[in-house]
Amino acid sequence: MPEGVRGLSQPDQITKRSAFRYFITPPEIIRLAGVLYVGFTLSQRNVEDLLHERGVDIGHGPVRFGWKRFGPMFAAKIR
Repeated sequence: MPEGVRGLSQPDQITKRSAFRYFITPPEIIRLAGVLYVGFTLSQRNVEDLLHERGVDIGHGPVRFGWKRFGPMFAAKIR
């Protein structure tokens, strides 16, 4: 292989993709909703109301979906 040319199979070409790449909501908001939902044992609608009071317009559905999808990832980082 010529000098300076690397194939796609090289380990340094593999990049770790973000788990949040298809979401419109920023990762910080999803993390905050998860902390509020689990850390303070609030309902999904209470989390929605708290975030709405702080200027974040998000429904209770994305809070539920975000927690179901990213909850295990957050728990693994805490451990």
